[in-house]
Amino acid sequence: MMQMDSTLPMISPGEADRLRLFVAGVTDYAIYMLSPTGIVSSWNAGAQRFKGYAAEEIIGQHFSRFYTDEDNALGIPARNLRNAIETGRFEDEGWRVRKDGTRFWANVVIDAIYMPDGALAGFAKITRDITEKKKAADALHASEERFRLLVQGVTDYAIYMLSPDGTITNWNAGARRIKGYEQDEVVGTHYSRFYSEPDRSRGLPWNALATAEREGRFEGEGWRIRKDGTRFWAHVVIDPIRDESGTLIGFAKVTRDITERRETAEALERAREALFQSQKLEAIGKLTGGVAHDFNNLLNVIVSGLDVLALELSSPRALKVLESMQRAADRGSTLTRQLLAFARKQPLKLEAHNINSVIGSFEAVIRRAAGAAVNFELRLDPALQQAMIDATQFEAALLNLVVNARDATPEGGTIVLSTQAVQLGKTEVNNLAPGRYVSVMVKDSGAGMPPEVVSRAIEPFFTTKEIGKGTGMGLSQVYGFVQQAGGDLAIESIVGLGTSVMLYLPALDGASDQDSATKGLPEKALVVDDQPDVLEVAVELFRQLGYDVLSASNGRDALEIIRRTPDIDVVFSDVVMPAMTGVELARQVRAIAPQAKIVLASGYASNTFNQKEPGTDGFEIVTKPYRMAEIIRKLRAAG
Repeated sequence: MMQMDSTLPMISPGEADRLRLFVAGVTDYAIYMLSPTGIVSSWNAGAQRFKGYAAEEIIGQHFSRFYTDEDNALGIPARNLRNAIETGRFEDEGWRVRKDGTRFWANVVIDAIYMPDGALAGFAKITRDITEKKKAADALHASEERFRLLVQGVTDYAIYMLSPDGTITNWNAGARRIKGYEQDEVVGTHYSRFYSEPDRSRGLPWNALATAEREGRFEGEGWRIRKDGTRFWAHVVIDPIRDESGTLIGFAKVTRDITERRETAEALERAREALFQSQKLEAIGKLTGGVAHDFNNLLNVIVSGLDVLALELSSPRALKVLESMQRAADRGSTLTRQLLAFARKQPLKLEAHNINSVIGSFEAVIRRAAGAAVNFELRLDPALQQAMIDATQFEAALLNLVVNARDATPEGGTIVLSTQAVQLGKTEVNNLAPGRYVSVMVKDSGAGMPPEVVSRAIEPFFTTKEIGKGTGMGLSQVYGFVQQAGGDLAIESIVGLGTSVMLYLPALDGASDQDSATKGLPEKALVVDDQPDVLEVAVELFRQLGYDVLSASNGRDALEIIRRTPDIDVVFSDVVMPAMTGVELARQVRAIAPQAKIVLASGYASNTFNQKEPGTDGFEIVTKPYRMAEIIRKLRAAG
């Protein structure tokens, strides 16, 4: 832009002529002089070109005629001259008016010109028509504003800018919706705040910016953190922004919440895997069932033949060999039953059962199977609905699970057997239909299994145990049983932390066992004996009497059952047991459950027993071997 000195220089007449010719010939700028009062005193070709006035039309006129009526009404021309006087120079932009009344956008410079003695000589005024430049700037501004409104209006994507070091410089509505922060909460802070602490520790936010700067783009997925601390799965794109010289001035970052899409994809993958697993097991089951059926027929011939040979042979050596053959045949029969169980071709006697009660009557056996090296815990949901099961097969399944848990904890640990009433949603557990189920879980704190082992755990003959320490049929039997009962099985395992096996059995409609306790269900009996054979017979005897039976093999376990089930109606205990005698148990039961009838069994005659063991008043005594009629009589006497 041309500028004129604010004082009149001392120049020769020749130089003055050349300067006038130069100024007069400039066509891109309007260069003219004003008197101290604003009267136009000179006019060049540029002024004539874009203002439209010839020199004779404008010299002697006030320069305010180039201003709009609005600016003249506000006194802007006079104000501009005052500003030039006060500061020596005034520069501004605004609308100016041509001779034909059209407007143009002008860049204006006014310099105050002084005489050598300091008196104001007038003003030098330079005007440039920058209308096209203003149109371009206005168009750019309008485009930027539309883009800003577009970005601000987007709610499905978080779109915001970062400085070169990752500081947030703006924030749109989508970012606010997805991440939960208002603009004034995040602008000026580093964008790494949205990453988890482990990701920040690994330098992921800074690596993403470095990749975008180096490669021209960064794209990835990962967990991000909202303001409330919850996580969402994000798809992220970061683009570097550079100026015309190629210098990095920041980054554009677009984040999308794809948590739902990810969960849908994972659910689809789980469904595919479950379908594949189901089809694989179905195929194995068909093959297994056919083989087991034919093998069973062969075994039947062998077993029957062995029975016939046993009657014919008399040599002790031959009989010993025959007995070995019979044991092998029996093992073969057991194996075929397990194969048929997996193939879901075993005959089941499905009946409505209180699963807690079935577990209670079988508890002593389960505890023995768990072994003394582990801490065995029983957690039974009292509000459990009944389920249709074959009690014998259910007990066999539980025993298999507990034995597996014991083998997984050879150095000791914890095994938990629990029941729970659950409501399952669609595809929540394999392909089970939504509804109410009874969940039975055996959880151990053992070695755990890697995913590839879990995926094959229920296949027949698959085992990770040493040769001779497992047939690989335990979980296969459990799977076959629960499938035939209309339920399913799920396994969760973490290497080093343990394994949980969950059985899901359809719950029967109607009141829970807890609600039904006062609606005519059988009374509960607790049978205690440290001899397994005697305990088994006593449990069956009380079942025949119509009781809902629980069992324990020692006083400590019996007391735990009493505390867990204080509504026990009858306690039937052997007297001579290690650690805690039946009499000591009976005294503690009297304190915990005073309503319970207590009958003690002893190998001594009852009168001899009373002499040997004082303090047994109030406890009914039955002498071994006892009979059902005698027990009934003692129960009546105890009531």
